[in-house]
Amino acid sequence: MMDKRSGKGLSFVKRIYLPRIIGMGIGLFSVMAAVAPLSPPMWAWLLLLFNGLFWPHAAYLWAIRSATPYQAEQRNLLLDSLMGGFWTATMQFNPLPSVTVLSMMTMNNVAAGGKRLLVRGVLAQLAGMLLATLVFGPGLQLNATPLQVYACLPMLTLYPLALGWVCYQLAIKLAEHKRRLSALSLTDSLTGLLNHGAWKDLLQVRFQTCQQQQQHAVIALIDIDHFKTINDTFGHVVGDCVLRQMSEELKRNLRDVDQAGRYGGDEFCVILPDTHEAQACQAMERLRERVANYRNPQLPHLRISLSIGLSAFHADLESPEHWLEQADKALYTAKHAGRDQVNFAQSEAAGLRLAYPD
Repeated sequence: MMDKRSGKGLSFVKRIYLPRIIGMGIGLFSVMAAVAPLSPPMWAWLLLLFNGLFWPHAAYLWAIRSATPYQAEQRNLLLDSLMGGFWTATMQFNPLPSVTVLSMMTMNNVAAGGKRLLVRGVLAQLAGMLLATLVFGPGLQLNATPLQVYACLPMLTLYPLALGWVCYQLAIKLAEHKRRLSALSLTDSLTGLLNHGAWKDLLQVRFQTCQQQQQHAVIALIDIDHFKTINDTFGHVVGDCVLRQMSEELKRNLRDVDQAGRYGGDEFCVILPDTHEAQACQAMERLRERVANYRNPQLPHLRISLSIGLSAFHADLESPEHWLEQADKALYTAKHAGRDQVNFAQSEAAGLRLAYPD
């Protein structure tokens, strides 16, 4: 939740901190130039100095130590608006500094809380104006001196730049967060390979490419032999380690253009673009041998073997599902012919069938 200490609430408070320091610091000059000709009492000067120089740090510490940082920072923004309205009425609504200060507060509220905080901020500004009017009496000063104009320039230039920079940084973080979420939605959390849905989407694309451009490609379905026995014998933790080891072997042995995924459970799938039957057999046999040679010093009795079914693209295939079905049939044949072998679909090369028993 946004108001938890260990979540977005803290980052929200930190994000507001720097713009508040800059805004209050340079806004101080605008207000001082506008109220100086009105000779306010000493306590008003002290309050103005506190608001401009010390309040940003006090507000940050107050929010960061709160049990609900997000809500505390929303309260701080309303206090900013209250004081903005207070100083606007104190300087008797001098047009340029008044608009400068109120615009700063409004930008803060819109950026931090949208329409809801904007409305609440306006109400807080009106309350501040009423309070200052009750304290100092009504007044209207419509003429701005050259000094007051110059005093407003830093606020009109530097503060939008600071706020824009913060918004830019936030946009970069959001884009990175979106990229990571997108990657997570396409990958299997255990192995880091493509998940079932993402791999099937790529298979659809590859099938269409092969159809339109007459390219060669082979798909492989890979099954870890007797995986249930591994889980039952060594436990599911070891089973998960086997799956991760399998994914690492796939990453090490495949080309960058090859696309590997976890098809489900103990099955893996690979698209081998621009690959002929013999090349695919060599690659999968190499993978099978490397996995078979894997040894875990802590589990000397653990053995891993693979059954692999291959299917090359050919013009007679009706759909990606038909292509996948051919690979599944080849895998079924490999498993029922003794496992631990690579098998090509019968229909792919006029009866060609390559098998490599251990």
